[in-house]
Formats: sequence, structure tokens, C-alpha cells
Amino acid sequence: MARVLLALLCYLGSIGLAQAQSLLILGDSLSAGYQMPLEKSWPSLLQERWVREGDIHRAINASISGETTQGALTRLPALLKEHQPDWVLIELGGNDGLRGFPPQVTERNLTALIDRATAAGARVILTQIRLPPNYGARYVRQFEQIYPSLAEQYRLPLMPFFLDDIALHPELMMNDGIHPKPEAQPRIRDTVARFVAPLLQGEE
Repeated sequence: MARVLLALLCYLGSIGLAQAQSLLILGDSLSAGYQMPLEKSWPSLLQERWVREGDIHRAINASISGETTQGALTRLPALLKEHQPDWVLIELGGNDGLRGFPPQVTERNLTALIDRATAAGARVILTQIRLPPNYGARYVRQFEQIYPSLAEQYRLPLMPFFLDDIALHPELMMNDGIHPKPEAQPRIRDTVARFVAPLLQGEE
């Protein structure tokens, strides 16, 4: 009887391990915990939530403040080799847009990021990025269209911009009007968690 129970426990444990998923978050200051302790950033809070709820997924935050799509493209091969993630969440392009990079450059770099991640065996989640309207309607339209276009082309899950709602609440935004405060991080965490949960559980 003891052997049967031991075998059952081992089997159940192997199922749990098989379901564990790692999520590499490749982003900029919106995910890097800009001007706050790293443990208050939404990726850290996401990992804490998974641990607290007994979840077996793992969040790896590789975000850097000021990161561009080109900078991430340079860093990605080493990150893929080190972490071998099951999923890569790409939250990039905002700094490209704020610096006025041609949308074609951002699209080309995002395409290369997707290609490299998938070639390494990871699945990709693309995050919609939005720009302030003062950059001009034509530029903003061309820039923001990159994301649904790539998502459709590669059949990727496209996560809505996680500041869409938060940006409407000045008390949750820093004085620059771009970066969320620490108080906004739990809300971002919950938004991301709701989106990625069915993907990581294979319910897409």
C-alpha cells in the first residue's frame, strides 16, 4: 500500500512539474519598476502572487528602464540561453516612439525579437503599446498599428496596453504622466495575471 501511495504522489508531482511555465518579461521602465524598489514592480508582485496562491509558474523580469527594441534585440540571445523560458512577454517600443524612431524600425526589431524567441522554443505574448497624442495623429496611428499587425501575422496573443485604465487616474501616475506609481503596480499585476493565466495553463 505504501508503494502505491508513493507511486501516486510521484505521478501527481510529475504532472505538476510538467505544467510549470516560465515567463520571461522583456520590457522597459513600465515593467522595470521605475523609481521604486524592484520588489514593488508588477513582475515581482506577480511572482509573489503565484507563490502565495501555490502556483508553480515563474516570472523572470528582464526589463530595463530606457530599453529600446534594438537594445532588447541585443540582449535577448543571452537571456534565452540562460533562462530557456516557455513564454516571452514583449513589452517594448515605447522608448522607440518617444524618441521618434521610424515605425518601420520598431516593427523590424519586434519581428526579429519574435523570430528569435520562437526559434528558441518559446511562445510569445505581445503587449500593445500606446503613445501620448502630442506625437501627431499620423505617427501615433502608424506606431500603434504595429502590434495588432504583428499579432495577426504571427498569431500571437496581444495583451491590451496595461496602462489604458490606470492612465485615467492621475493619482496612480507619476508627475511625468508616463510612468505608473507603486500604488498602480498591484492593478497592473492583476491585469497581466488575468491575461496570461489561461495561456500558461494551456487554455488559450
